[in-house]
Amino acid sequence: MRQYDVTSREEWQAASRAFRAKEKAMTRALDALAAERRRLPWTPVEGDYRFDGPDGSLSLPDLFEGRRQLILYHHMLKPADPDPCSGCGMFTDTAGRTDHIRQRDTVVALVSTAPIDEIVAFKQRMEWTLPWYSGTEAFNRDMDVSGGFGLNVFIRDADRIYRTYFTTGRGVEMLGTTWSFLDLTPFGRQESWEDSPEGTPQTAPYHWWRLHDEYPAG
Repeated sequence: MRQYDVTSREEWQAASRAFRAKEKAMTRALDALAAERRRLPWTPVEGDYRFDGPDGSLSLPDLFEGRRQLILYHHMLKPADPDPCSGCGMFTDTAGRTDHIRQRDTVVALVSTAPIDEIVAFKQRMEWTLPWYSGTEAFNRDMDVSGGFGLNVFIRDADRIYRTYFTTGRGVEMLGTTWSFLDLTPFGRQESWEDSPEGTPQTAPYHWWRLHDEYPAG
C-alpha cells in the first residue's frame, strides 16, 4: 500500500489552503488563455462539403442547426469498424447532454467516416444523444484530422463559415463540462465578466442557467 501523510485537522486545512491558492492561480491562467483563444484569427472554410445524417444529405451550414457556433468532434468510427475507438467513446460519454451549450447559440456534434446506418446503430447501442454525421476522409484531412481524432470549432457569419480553433491529443482530455466547451468558442461563455472582443454577445452570469428541461424547445 502506498505511503501517505496523516496530520491534524489544522495542519490539513493549512496544506489545503496553500494548494487551493495554486488551483486559483491556474483557474485565472486558464481564463486568460480562453480570452486569448477568443482573439485568435479565423480562416474561411472553402469547398462544398457534404454529410449524411439520419434524414438525408446535409451541408456544413446545416450542421449548425440555425445557430452561430459549431463544435465538431471527429470521432474515429470507420466503416465496418471491428473495434470502435475506446478513447472516442470516453469523450462522447463525457460530453453527455449539451442542452446548456445549445442555449449559447452553439451546437456540439460528431462526424465519422463510417456510413450513417452504422453510426445510427452504434449511437443507439451507446445511448448517445449528440448529433452525429457521416463525413468524408477529404473533410477530415482538410480540417487537419488524418487517421485519428480531433476537434474543430467553427463560426457562421452571414453566409460564410470560418474555422476558429483546432485541438487533438490531450487537448480534448479536459473537455466535458458546459464551460469547458464554451471556452473553446469565439463567443466564450458569453457572460459579462469575461475578457472578450468588442461586440461579443454577453449576459449576466448565472441568470441564463436553467434545469435542462426548462429551456425552450429547439
